[in-house]
Amino acid sequence: MPTLLKKYGFKFFFYANEHKPKHIHVARSDCFAKVELKELKVVQNYLKPKDLKLALEIIKQ
Repeated sequence: MPTLLKKYGFKFFFYANEHKPKHIHVARSDCFAKVELKELKVVQNYLKPKDLKLALEIIKQ
């Protein structure tokens, strides 16, 4: 799984040969989320609310 970015304890990554729509996985500690990139739609989330908010801000950048 290629890692795109590590920042503030988050790891942003994707899996090779991943399905569409385009999305990114975010992990921090034992928690994770999956976000579709086109509209920043959260598809799956196990992050704390404040962590998800920060992760989405990082993805926007």
